[in-house]
Amino acid sequence: MRTALFRMAPSGAVAVGAASQAPKISSKLPQRRKLSVAVIGAGAGGLTATRELLKEGHQVVVFEQDSYGVGGVWRYLPQTEAEDPLGISPDCTRIHSSMYLSLRTNLPREIMGFLDFPFLPKYGDECRDARRYPDHAEVLAYLQDYALHFNLLPYVRFGRRVTQVAPIHKPTVHPESLAHPLPSKSEFRLPHQWSVTSEAEAGRMTMTDIFDAVVICNGHYFQPKLPLIPGIEKWPGTQLHSHNYRVPQPFADQIVVVIGNSSSGSDISREIATVAKEVHLVGRTWDSGVDLKKPAGPSQNIFLHPMVKLAQANGELLFEGGDTVVANAILYCTGYAFSMPFLETVGVINVDSDFVGRLYQHIFPPQLAPTLSFVGLPFKVIPFPLMQLQSKWIAKALSGKVLLPSTEQMSEDVEEFYKNLEAKGIPKSKVHDLGSCQFEYDNWLADQCGCQAIEDWRIQIYINSSKRKRALPDSYRDEWTDQELHELAIADLNQLQIA
Repeated sequence: MRTALFRMAPSGAVAVGAASQAPKISSKLPQRRKLSVAVIGAGAGGLTATRELLKEGHQVVVFEQDSYGVGGVWRYLPQTEAEDPLGISPDCTRIHSSMYLSLRTNLPREIMGFLDFPFLPKYGDECRDARRYPDHAEVLAYLQDYALHFNLLPYVRFGRRVTQVAPIHKPTVHPESLAHPLPSKSEFRLPHQWSVTSEAEAGRMTMTDIFDAVVICNGHYFQPKLPLIPGIEKWPGTQLHSHNYRVPQPFADQIVVVIGNSSSGSDISREIATVAKEVHLVGRTWDSGVDLKKPAGPSQNIFLHPMVKLAQANGELLFEGGDTVVANAILYCTGYAFSMPFLETVGVINVDSDFVGRLYQHIFPPQLAPTLSFVGLPFKVIPFPLMQLQSKWIAKALSGKVLLPSTEQMSEDVEEFYKNLEAKGIPKSKVHDLGSCQFEYDNWLADQCGCQAIEDWRIQIYINSSKRKRALPDSYRDEWTDQELHELAIADLNQLQIA
């Protein structure tokens, strides 16, 4: 039985495998398995994974390296890696936060929240941001509300950095894996367990725990990724990655080149343009209709360019197309690499800077499913609902309520997935790009778990907001034309019964 394969198609259309469905809810097991599960990370993914695992009766321990609390990437820290502004030195003390002070969400709050815990404005509380596109502090407060409401904090070990996750193999009484468990729980044996080693206080307090399963939710917005620019090693100006950007004031009266025109590059370039002399925004690709010769921004001091072709020792940067500029600083808004230095799987998993492979439905490595899983790898998506559905599937697969395909079937589907990518010339950096099919993926996961499909209004609001963001980058957060749809969503969310 083959399952749907979700991936980025060159045309933007949804690419799927054979039409048949994977095994779904099982009623054959007389009682559910209750396993010990480690969750790595207490950001949005780790919190929803913890909640779903607890709902299935599992024993959960969450490892969170920060001592400040839950929230992950949404926690703003003013500190930066001043001694390593590019974030490339292995010896530098890492700051996990990549949040800058002025950040507001680029998605409206009504579609951002978890499916059964609405992200509604809290009017009357002066400490909260009630705007439709709130700031990062409001998102953090929402995640804190979520953790408190579902009593998740007692399961979190704060200030524990995971240094190793490794399988412990042991003999079994039956050759079948967890993908097809035996009908009697008393006869079932795990094919392997997992050791999780963590440290506190810079390695002075190390401990190792043993778990039946591990769910990795460590995020992928903290390890900077940099482009290769000929001559950059001799270029004399300031260079930093957006991971270490907090406020625009250091760029006052300067000529700044911002490399990367995605959401962060677009927003940061506009903010820096309020204090800088000029901002030159560089993109690998631009939407059709964008006039690179026309200045942008409220002050018309943002200039658009194709990629940098050459950096020179005199401070000059040469762009593809022939234009040049002598700049004071380069700010790289070029994204982040996947990084899991703690994970040891004897070659089963390949953690590349561009993707984590090879995984069944972006979650399970077939040979280790479902005792090892990943939450939150897909990008260009609405993350919280997607991570919640992934977590539901993982929790139910571990309990035995949902049956996965066999190891062989999952492996065959994964191989077909990568062969199709290669045949269509899709780079591996697009492996987890679900921008063209995220709702089909969400609904597929919901179907496996026996959950309600994504609401139509959620999809339509996402489409509308994406169009406005492209057309009106300076004002889309505060001006919109879908008020009726917004009010429908709020009314629908207000009717939810929160458990």
